[in-house]
Amino acid sequence: MDFITIDFETATSQRNTPCEIGLTFVSNGKIADIKSWLIKPHTYPIFDAFNTRIHGISAEEVSAAPTFAELWPDLSSFISGNFLIAHNAAFDFSVLRNSLEFYRISIPDIKYACSYILAKQAWHNLPAYDLKTLCRINDIPLQHHRAAADSEATARLVLKAFESAGVRAIDDIPAMLNTTLGALRPEGHIPCSVRNQKSRKLEHVVGDPSKHNSESIFYGKTVVFTGTLSSMTRKDAQQLVADIGGINGNGVNSGTNFLVVGQQDFRIVGDLGISSKQKKAIDLVSKGATLEIIAEEDFLKCM
Repeated sequence: MDFITIDFETATSQRNTPCEIGLTFVSNGKIADIKSWLIKPHTYPIFDAFNTRIHGISAEEVSAAPTFAELWPDLSSFISGNFLIAHNAAFDFSVLRNSLEFYRISIPDIKYACSYILAKQAWHNLPAYDLKTLCRINDIPLQHHRAAADSEATARLVLKAFESAGVRAIDDIPAMLNTTLGALRPEGHIPCSVRNQKSRKLEHVVGDPSKHNSESIFYGKTVVFTGTLSSMTRKDAQQLVADIGGINGNGVNSGTNFLVVGQQDFRIVGDLGISSKQKKAIDLVSKGATLEIIAEEDFLKCM
């Protein structure tokens, strides 16, 4: 059980302005080392006041620090060939990717996971899954928003999540935690995500014929949901579709008529803020499909 947890702090809202990085090294299931570096961002001496309020790092503190490009040879020697984990990995790997692109550094092959997603799979029905809450629940000390402390807390959290789920090796993660591992590659980026749930078989969602409404825009049409609905659970929404005479679909394809979009979690969907279902729907529409993408509010109005 070897992996490295990684955490970035940034100087501004731009993802290519890291001002600190922390790495915690786990070997044979135990924390072996913790390292951190201050980084002089390309915006120096400009720091957003909001960011400084969060992490406490000022321009003066990084005045003598190396730039990301100057630090990269050392960082690369540590992380190359290793498995990385970050909490809210969409952010940290966006910082890494954008920084590499800004300094025109070749993007390496990196496999990674998101501890936010792993925690949700290991522990169901917690009040929240932010790092601070998870550390409090698991009695993990945390000096929040400094890179070394956050990376160490993430490592301790991941080890507890793995223990809870029975994960004994990195290769166990996909099956034991129902999670697709992420990858950063020169040719593209694959986000860490929850695998498609197969436990709820949509063919078992049986509608009430007495409630069928042939005048509904969903009658006889295939409806797919993405994101979290604020008005009801997805299970209840699928039951409404079945009752009205519609057809529930699991994934977006050429036979999908409607994609209903709920609230998206940026920590899962990544930089663009849209899910893989929505990306596929947009692509199908651009190719002439009659698929319609609607918000939850419009779905409710049409019911």
